[in-house]
Amino acid sequence: MTAALSRIGRVPAEEWFQRVLALMVLVVVAGAALTAAAIGATTRVSDRLGRQVQPAATESYRLQSALANQETGVRGYAITADTQFLEPFTTGRQEEARAIAHLRELLRDRPGLLADLDGLEQAAQDWRNDYAQPLIATITPGTVRPVDGVATALGKTEFDTLRRYSATLNADLEAAVISGRADLIHQRVIRNTALAGMVAAFLVTGFALTVLVRRLVARPLRELATASLRVADGDFEHRITIGGPADLATVAEAVESMRRRIVAELESSRVQETMLAAQTAELRRSNTELEQFAYVASHDLREPLRKVASFCELLDRRYGDQLDERARQYIEFAVDGAQRMQGLIDDLLTFSRVGRVHDSIDAIHLDQVLDQALLNLAAAVEDSGLRVERPDQLPEITGEPTQLIMLWQNLIANAIKFHRPDLPPIVRIDCDSEPGDRVGWRFTVSDNGIGIAPELADQVFVIFRRLHGRDEYTGTGIGLALCKKIVEFHGGRIWIDTTHTEGTRFCFTLFEQPPYSANASSSVP
Repeated sequence: MTAALSRIGRVPAEEWFQRVLALMVLVVVAGAALTAAAIGATTRVSDRLGRQVQPAATESYRLQSALANQETGVRGYAITADTQFLEPFTTGRQEEARAIAHLRELLRDRPGLLADLDGLEQAAQDWRNDYAQPLIATITPGTVRPVDGVATALGKTEFDTLRRYSATLNADLEAAVISGRADLIHQRVIRNTALAGMVAAFLVTGFALTVLVRRLVARPLRELATASLRVADGDFEHRITIGGPADLATVAEAVESMRRRIVAELESSRVQETMLAAQTAELRRSNTELEQFAYVASHDLREPLRKVASFCELLDRRYGDQLDERARQYIEFAVDGAQRMQGLIDDLLTFSRVGRVHDSIDAIHLDQVLDQALLNLAAAVEDSGLRVERPDQLPEITGEPTQLIMLWQNLIANAIKFHRPDLPPIVRIDCDSEPGDRVGWRFTVSDNGIGIAPELADQVFVIFRRLHGRDEYTGTGIGLALCKKIVEFHGGRIWIDTTHTEGTRFCFTLFEQPPYSANASSSVP
């Protein structure tokens, strides 16, 4: 037994399956050939019986009836001399001819039955030649004469001979029908036996394949699964050694090699985990310092700038009449620089807060945040005569309301700032579903302003990147960079549609559920 298992272990399971499947194919092909032969023989016997012998027996009785009609017609005509009685004779001859022709077609491969048919046909012809036709010739229609007893006796003798030939043909046909039925039953028995044998052989080979699969595949696989689960449960020191066919043994060796590698990686990951914990603590400390720096930037740096601006203004008011034009210009430069520096600090602080700190994450209607953004820009909207074209209803998403208000506000303010001097600004907002696995929407904000050159489409989203001088348009150049950071924080992207030439068209995507947790919250420093 051990030697047999050892030989099995040297043969891959795939080869065993191929052998059993080859045997099954051989059994199926052989069984199919035998069954096809049996079915073919049964079909031939059934066709011969149903299409030749049985129809021939029926046609024989029809021939017998045609001959009887001829005899009846001749006898009636001889008694009455009425030509109407010859009609059965004439019709009987036509039916006889048709029946004989049909029988010859049906019995073309049965010489014995054809010989019986030939004898019957010849006897019928002799009866007509020797009795029927001479008798008909001697009768004058409408003239009754005594019956000739000698002729009648001759006719009866010859018609009895005709009946014996007919009876012989009918008996031989009946015997052929009985023989055909017996042959058909025999062929059906052979066919059923062949089918049963094929099914039995198929079941035996299927059972053999099942046993082979259980012994060569299922059992080793269960052992391998048990050992693998044991390792998965944390027993990394358990060695995986599985017998069975060569290919399964190879799989077991691969799993064991993977176990050893996992053990080695686990030891390495423990060291890295210790280092990662230290790095995480350092990162938290660094973030804390960054938040403290942001607080300093928002409070301590702005205070000196306010003092510079206020003292310069105080200097201008108190000593302005003693200063020349250049000195007052220098004071204006200092105040303007301080104010612009304060604006840069405020914008930089706002930019740094996006994605790091936020008030709340809630389900919000974008119509509401758009209304709030327009309310914040009410003065600029009224002064410029802005017209906003928007959908009847914008979707609802999960997001940070304050940041989304800033997003709409910056895009609309951008359209107001860079509108054409000769045209009132028009902003058109469109919303379409965004294809993909996530539920989202694509928004477009189009205006009729001065537009942006296609080669500068990516530069406008860089922080503090300005495309125009300060003497042309005010601002720090942070608005579109802030929009980009807000959209990306909500899991979308923003870009400029360079195919739109009648102004500027901003496109951005937002999703129903952003990638961050809906419960995340933080207080603003």
